[in-house]
Amino acid sequence: MANLREKQKAHTRKQLLEESLRLFTDKGYSATTVDDIATAVGTTRVTFYAHFANKVDVVRALFDELNEVLERGPSEERHSTARSLVEAVRVGTFDSLRDWLLVQAQRWPRIRDHITIVIEASAVDPDIRALKDEWYGEVSGDLVEGMTLASRHDPATHRFRAYLAHEALTSAHLKWNREPWDLAGAPQFDVLAAAWVSLLGDSA
Repeated sequence: MANLREKQKAHTRKQLLEESLRLFTDKGYSATTVDDIATAVGTTRVTFYAHFANKVDVVRALFDELNEVLERGPSEERHSTARSLVEAVRVGTFDSLRDWLLVQAQRWPRIRDHITIVIEASAVDPDIRALKDEWYGEVSGDLVEGMTLASRHDPATHRFRAYLAHEALTSAHLKWNREPWDLAGAPQFDVLAAAWVSLLGDSA
């Protein structure tokens, strides 16, 4: 019986997350209420609050889904990490960076709505902005670690290099969201990989 209750609880939480993602995408984060989410699942706000403290808590759970899709595992240093990214930057060649970017891009369709919601919600909610900045910092931390392991570039420039590289990746993703292109080896990834080599890799 306890097992069944846990399964039902997990199912309800999953439904609340799925409907939150749909409503945030269709109506916008600000316009979606807790009651909207609960009604979409066929339950009440009491049930919603049994699973999430508020809408920010829902977005926090969406970040967890992002980490799962992007294969970002737990890290003592920075909450989450993608070891494959650290390794690609450590190697630092055009091929290693382009290969990582191409694998990453195959996941873009699955995280399209997540990223859109994070960007939109962070513009109006300081708590979500803090979550976004923390998550972006975790990704930048992977880039810094890769350069550090390779003893590449002046350490004083690592954080700024990582910031610029991540901004380029985010901009490319948002551009694809608006105007999709073929994700299988499109020339855009050659351009992005070349920029990453210049910023992070071994361009000698």
